[in-house]
Amino acid sequence: MLTTRDRRPSRARLAALTALLLLAVPLLSGCLRVQVSMGVSADDRVSGQIVAAAVPTAETDQGPQLTPPDSLARKVRVQEYKQDGYVGTQAFFSDLTFGEVQQLGSMSGQVGNSVQLNFQRAGDIVTLDGKADLKAVPDSSDVQVSIAFPARVATTNGTRDGDSIVTWKLAPGEVNTLRAEVRYQDPSTRGFAGWAGIVGGVTLGVALIVGLMAYRNRDRSPRYVRSDGANERKV
Repeated sequence: MLTTRDRRPSRARLAALTALLLLAVPLLSGCLRVQVSMGVSADDRVSGQIVAAAVPTAETDQGPQLTPPDSLARKVRVQEYKQDGYVGTQAFFSDLTFGEVQQLGSMSGQVGNSVQLNFQRAGDIVTLDGKADLKAVPDSSDVQVSIAFPARVATTNGTRDGDSIVTWKLAPGEVNTLRAEVRYQDPSTRGFAGWAGIVGGVTLGVALIVGLMAYRNRDRSPRYVRSDGANERKV
């Protein structure tokens, strides 16, 4: 199950983009597999997948079932998951805004274990603060979170897979924390800079046109120079 919570700072000009992802699956007697993989684009759009599966306890056991909300029906696709003896569901999502990521909270109404992710922007700095309470998860469970950022990750407590990808292998029976910080330009600022460039180009173009017109309409009547050095117009 995914739940969300939106935290926005009260100070002006502190742009907060918060996405709280709470993935909950039922605790079966068998092993549990929870895998969250997502990529954050330079436009603060999120795409990725969620796997929620478990070792079945009976032939009719279909494992955890993820159901997307109606509001995201066109952006989330769910399919059956069967791999390595695990059964459950796998959800794919693409081009979600931070607000839409929050709506993933209604993916499942079952109560279970959680992975909570909080993305927040302050200017050109994007920070991730996450928490995963896995105290009730079986020791043999496999719970992982992997996030790809659009720029080099400055600091993190996860395992780096290159400059911009971080993976956290969460420990069952513990409360895990996830942290990362990355710097890339605020999309809203980038758009303003582009518009400012267009306005500047138009202003420069107008100035050139005015200057050209003044040059073409200048006085072209012939002149001659008197012996005393003064300019006189030829009559």
